[in-house]
Amino acid sequence: MASTAVVIMDVQNGIVQRLGERAGTYLDSIVKIRAAARTAGLAVIYVRVAFRDGAPEISAKNQAFTALAGTDGYSEESYETQIHDRVAPGEGEVVVTKRRVSAFSGSDLDVVLRAMDIDTLVLCGISTSGVVLSTVRQAADLDFKMIVLSDACADLDAEVHEVLVTKVFPRQARVLDSDEWIAQLAN
Repeated sequence: MASTAVVIMDVQNGIVQRLGERAGTYLDSIVKIRAAARTAGLAVIYVRVAFRDGAPEISAKNQAFTALAGTDGYSEESYETQIHDRVAPGEGEVVVTKRRVSAFSGSDLDVVLRAMDIDTLVLCGISTSGVVLSTVRQAADLDFKMIVLSDACADLDAEVHEVLVTKVFPRQARVLDSDEWIAQLAN
């Protein structure tokens, strides 16, 4: 288990607020997962999306982020890009800043994982069709073993979430709910 890290992705203020009424329940799940990981001595790594002031890393060709170009709404210091207070990192826990959808793109996540001798990722985050999907695909290409915690991934489109966790992710990762994973940790 020492080679396993829980990766909490995009659970930052500006993205959590998109969940509306579901935010509290979702954050409860992340708190429970993080507590189990810490108890088991696993690394907990946070990933957030943020840009330099003025967002010079956003190309006009990037359809996903173009609306943020030239603004400071998702700057590194803005409220929107900070990890939500309910799941704020503890002492010594790594926060990685990415510049694209995947947790690996435009970040040093791969360097951090390799330096920590991590070979297995336990993934959770917002959104299933965004950061989780992109990270699963890239992590598989980088030869990481993965577990996706289906109930700790959230998406605004429930149907897309369901297709991803039942049909797409199992091709490259084990898919468990958080209670199953926590029970396995205890054994």
